[in-house]
Amino acid sequence: MKKRIAILGSTGSIGTQALEVIRHHQEHFSVEVITANFNSDLLIEQALKYKPDSVVITNECHYRKVKEVLEPHQIKVYAGAEALSQVVELDNVDLVLTALVGFAGVVPTLKAIDAGKQIALANKETLVVAGEIITKLAKEKGVNIYPIDSEHSAIFQCLAGEFHNPIEKIYLTASGGPFRGKTSEELKKVTKAEALRHPNWNMGAKVTIDSATLMNKGLEVIEAHWLFGLNAEQIDVIVHPQSIIHSIVQFTDGSMKAQMGLPDMKLPIQYALGYPVRLKSEFSRFNFIDYPQLSFEQADRTTFRNLTLSYKALKKGGNLPCIMNAANEEVVNAFLHDKIAFLEIPTVIEQCMEKIFFIEKPRLEDYISTDKETRLFARSILLRR
Repeated sequence: MKKRIAILGSTGSIGTQALEVIRHHQEHFSVEVITANFNSDLLIEQALKYKPDSVVITNECHYRKVKEVLEPHQIKVYAGAEALSQVVELDNVDLVLTALVGFAGVVPTLKAIDAGKQIALANKETLVVAGEIITKLAKEKGVNIYPIDSEHSAIFQCLAGEFHNPIEKIYLTASGGPFRGKTSEELKKVTKAEALRHPNWNMGAKVTIDSATLMNKGLEVIEAHWLFGLNAEQIDVIVHPQSIIHSIVQFTDGSMKAQMGLPDMKLPIQYALGYPVRLKSEFSRFNFIDYPQLSFEQADRTTFRNLTLSYKALKKGGNLPCIMNAANEEVVNAFLHDKIAFLEIPTVIEQCMEKIFFIEKPRLEDYISTDKETRLFARSILLRR
């Protein structure tokens, strides 16, 4: 039987690549639900091509346009954020791929888990913000969470057949982004265009900026804590400019496993969708002769302070990772709109982490209120600059 897929965020970088994977494996998968926020034109194009049962356009201004085009094709059309949390519960969905950006992924993912749907997770912020609630509910419901981030997919693949063996340490690899090796002085005048020029990966704007600041790696550290049950001391970050080794597991006997491949997000997407089967692909193959040397460096946590802030948030726990994430989403948006300098990004995040009320044992409503409060505070800081 085909695995029936809902893709939350089908018009983004991960969503479009997931649809491409499904197109090449139509005998294994069917697309039942796709969703978008603003990009109604691409959503319509995808719906006409893949013929899902339902689509959701969360920005209600585009609802009438989408509805008029798709309803004659017997495709149900819904609008609004609440609809995201409803379509994941549909009986014709087996697996939900969460490819939304930021905090928006938290509630729909919780609803999907509560409905017993398997999760392919590309939205790292879901675990960063509410990892304790997410993982506890997944365990209660018997739901598997298959990571799509290349680093966490690598760890997951290295652990195949090893789940009974304790992990000593993991190494999450980072390309170093477009500003690897630059000093704080050199970073004072970097532009948005330069920050968006990632050397290895093709990603959305928000994730690309997070990569440039190393916040993306910091979020991945927290995500790894929840996915693999590791403490902060067991998670290290190393810079690997070639992006061939996607991450490494070190076991208690000292042996290490690494997962390798060319930097192509379609590979971890396909692995998550098809698990436990490795489906055949036509992806480009890695050639050792093309990469005669693989190099590694320490991450610069002094210049790129977001990584240090992420470890601080992980160690303190509570709602501090939620505060950090909300502040980061606001300042990245400000940077993308030329309202803040690159080096000011960690400064605003740190101010929010110091000022927003700390909750040691937050509930879901606490995360929601913390997210709103932090965004307002971050915007007030930005207005004063």
